[in-house]
Amino acid sequence: MSTAEAKSERIEVRTTPSLKALLQQAASSSHKNVTEFLLEAGIKAAEETLLDRRVFRVNEAQWQTFQEILDRPVTHKPRLAKLLTEKSVLE
Repeated sequence: MSTAEAKSERIEVRTTPSLKALLQQAASSSHKNVTEFLLEAGIKAAEETLLDRRVFRVNEAQWQTFQEILDRPVTHKPRLAKLLTEKSVLE
C-alpha cells in the first residue's frame, strides 16, 4: 500500500460489545487505536492469504529441477499413509 495514496475508502465492521472491548484492549496494549490495529492485522492477514497465489520466477536450472521432482515415480510411504488415516489429536 502506497503511503502517498489518499485514504478515500471506508470499511465498516459490526461486532459484539465483548469483541469490541477485546479489540480495544489489544489495540491499547499495542499503543494503537482500534482502526490502526485492525487495519494492520487485516493487511498482514491479506498478504499471508495471497502469498501462495503469487507468481514465482525461477531460472532454467531451477525449473528443470522442479520438473524432475514432479516427474519422479510415486513411492508408497507407509508412515504417511498411517498418519493420514489415524484420528487427529484435535478430534
